Amino acid sequence: MDELDQKVTPIFDGKVVRKDLLHRIKKGTNVPTFVLEFLLARYCASDEEAEIQAGLEAVLDTLNDNYVRPNEANRAQSVVATKGKHRFIDKVHVNYVEKDRRHWAALENFDSRRVAIAEKFYRDNDRLLQGGLWCEVTIAYNEIEEDDYAFYIEDLRPIQLSRFSFEQYCEGREEFSRNDWMDVILRSVGLEPTRLSQRLKMHFMARLLPLVEPNFNFIELGPRGTGKSYFFSEFSPYSTLISGGQATKATLFYNNQRKKIGLVGFWDTVAFDEVGGIKVKDPDTIQIMKDFMANGRFSRGVEVIADASMAFVGNLDLSVQQVVNSEVYDLFQPLPKEFDLAVMDRFACYLPGWEMPKNSSDFLTNNYGFITDYLAEAFHYQLKHTNRYEEVSKRIRLGKEVEGRDEKGIKKTVSGLLKILHPSSSPSDDEFEEYVSYAVECRRRVKEQMNKRKTDDEFALINLSYISSDGQEKVVYCPESQTASATQEPSRKNIHAGEFEEFKSEKNARQAKASEPTKPALDKSEAEVPVVHADAVVEPKEPQEQHFTIHYGDTGYSYESLIGPYLLGAKKVEVEDPYIRATHQVQNFVRFCEAVLKAPSVRKIVLTTSYDEETDVKQLSERLSELKQSLIEIDVELEVKVNDHMHDREIRVDNGWVIKIGRGLDYYQKPDNWFAIGVNDLALRKCLETKIDIFKS
Repeated sequence: MDELDQKVTPIFDGKVVRKDLLHRIKKGTNVPTFVLEFLLARYCASDEEAEIQAGLEAVLDTLNDNYVRPNEANRAQSVVATKGKHRFIDKVHVNYVEKDRRHWAALENFDSRRVAIAEKFYRDNDRLLQGGLWCEVTIAYNEIEEDDYAFYIEDLRPIQLSRFSFEQYCEGREEFSRNDWMDVILRSVGLEPTRLSQRLKMHFMARLLPLVEPNFNFIELGPRGTGKSYFFSEFSPYSTLISGGQATKATLFYNNQRKKIGLVGFWDTVAFDEVGGIKVKDPDTIQIMKDFMANGRFSRGVEVIADASMAFVGNLDLSVQQVVNSEVYDLFQPLPKEFDLAVMDRFACYLPGWEMPKNSSDFLTNNYGFITDYLAEAFHYQLKHTNRYEEVSKRIRLGKEVEGRDEKGIKKTVSGLLKILHPSSSPSDDEFEEYVSYAVECRRRVKEQMNKRKTDDEFALINLSYISSDGQEKVVYCPESQTASATQEPSRKNIHAGEFEEFKSEKNARQAKASEPTKPALDKSEAEVPVVHADAVVEPKEPQEQHFTIHYGDTGYSYESLIGPYLLGAKKVEVEDPYIRATHQVQNFVRFCEAVLKAPSVRKIVLTTSYDEETDVKQLSERLSELKQSLIEIDVELEVKVNDHMHDREIRVDNGWVIKIGRGLDYYQKPDNWFAIGVNDLALRKCLETKIDIFKS
């Protein structure tokens, strides 16, 4: 025990646990952290090694006897049927089944969706009806054969503290300095503060903000494996994590058919994991989300007010330095297209996930920290019963470029930090200034990315600042973008003028080319250099002009072999092909893009195509959008244009080469069956007859 351990254990006797004990058990089970610590607090509430060892054995025995592993459901059901009843640790959901006109409990690992439950259990524990709760639950066997169920719940106890005193929590906090208290919080979530910088400590505090501040809109995007979703999936029983999938207004906000409020009414925090995978089919969902994120209320026939915070976490696959120095991309790139600027503007805090360390045992603590459930209760109490916003408003002074939503976001971030680090007292001037500076940075990161997306100056006031205690105005910058001119001063291009000038110059070039005397096309037999399969000519040092015919049934003409040698130094490839419509034609274009990506310098692909009355435009748009998204993830932009009057088929590379293919990209024969050679490797696919002209413009 170090000095901090010796201090925290007597002050919070019975409410702290050695975190290395958790790590030792956690690796062998998928039980949530707060469930394991519930058992550790019951059996290992001692500092005597012999008692702790005996307690660990008791915890393991309890897990062996009472925790149902997903692959042991049949054995668990057999135990209940044989013994008559048995106590389990499992997650319990309660669902109302309309055709039965009654409620049924569903146990996740026990693997039964039709367990009878008394009304008192779900009446006293609302969250059983929304998302479920981990409980100690006694399942009994029903001997009455006429009943349509085999099991019923005889007893149920949520795995939470039976009582919590906020006054005692605050009294204990007064015995610690701010830095020591921050270290206690970090150890409570399993981290060793001596291995973290002060900036990283603030980042981890920011991850807790949605759990303590009501209606707090939070986003963190960064690499995989940094623990973004842990705080919302396992740290607190008052938060729920939605892992991708479809988010509906009935699930999230209000179900008009059942007259029931959604997740935002039952949880302190609703978190969205893998935010890029969210599917929003109903545009009303986004509009309701905007209303709720703005002021914690919305209307769906009835006026609903709720305190839930919304957190969005996801993966950022692109290089941060490339993004901040790009005129095209921004740090909101992974968000689904339905998340427009109005949604982004409601984020109070953008946590730079790329600065967070990867999960590693090197950062885990072996010292004492709060029982996770105890700290979660403290945060839950503060979210519901305390308000530090007015206190912050009276003390904070912000610069002239801070606008309405900036001010609100900054104040809510500071308010949340006060609740975590100063639950019943006020920080010093230096501490308060540290919180304000951090909050301004987190909001500026939001503002900078919106400013890059907007074609006018609506969000141009990005130099957010605050007035320090000595009266000086201090502008706060984001470390990743401070020297990036593409982010600090993004270009304001006319969205039409550039396209018109480009179209005009291309048209003039084509007219000039048409007026020149044309060279007679060489037949394959007349070519000075014998033409061999294109696959045999791989990346020539000096590519030459070619004019030849692919004959019916020829093989060896993959996209890569045709265009690969002509992509040296290319940054932009333009494809004009009116027939990218049918499924196989879109698949051909995908394969073409894969071939283009073999040239590492390419950063943009432009497709100009058309469609007719028989084209399923919606399906075509969805397919090209999916391709566009996958290209963005590897830092390549796809631009799609529609021109109903085009007939030319050609590929233009910005290094000057032009590849004209008579049939466009669709010059392959359709396979007789989809399990034949040539289906996947286009070099082995038989071709249709077409002419190829490759020349320098």
